[in-house]
Amino acid sequence: MYKLRNKIWAQIFIIYTRYLIGGAFVFASLIKIKGTRFTTESGEFNPINSAWHFFETMYQSGLYWRFIGIGQLIAGFLLMTQRYSKLGALVNLPIILNIFIITLSYYFAYTPVLTGLMLFANLMLILWDWGELKILFNLKPSYDNRLRFENNSIWQWIGLMLFSFTFIYRAFVDKYHIGLWFITCFLIGLIGFIVGLYQNRKSKSKSA
Repeated sequence: MYKLRNKIWAQIFIIYTRYLIGGAFVFASLIKIKGTRFTTESGEFNPINSAWHFFETMYQSGLYWRFIGIGQLIAGFLLMTQRYSKLGALVNLPIILNIFIITLSYYFAYTPVLTGLMLFANLMLILWDWGELKILFNLKPSYDNRLRFENNSIWQWIGLMLFSFTFIYRAFVDKYHIGLWFITCFLIGLIGFIVGLYQNRKSKSKSA
């Protein structure tokens, strides 16, 4: 794992995995915080053992519905900051595990595949930082104090930009288009990727 952590491509993969999971949770959280249904129509008259009735019950709870959204927003924000991504992965684990179990408990077609992949990715993020996180289990931590590509401040700025755009777009735009959101986030992430690689090559040329 330590050899893999030194590979730039692996660090880039982890960085953008944090963006992806965090962004998805921020996007999904605002609809709950605003007190809006997850679906376009009420699931009140659907069978009681159906997923739509389940979501309607959570929506009608009011406070609990918003509490879930706030939890998702905090977890997503922490992941996207990169700086606090370790805490974000820990906070996000029970949330995504709960979502995965829900999609297994009701009929969601192939949704459990998607939620299962998100759960696997979250576990991967925890494993990535296991050297430091194992202190939580009274094990001796191992710290890597070397200057790492993933610790470049550019990723924190990109994460803040992605979070801010997602938050504003989801909170204040009622008739949103998920395609527009995705394309804009992709462009922000692409610019960050180019700038990050440029800065890395520049620092290597100076040290050579």
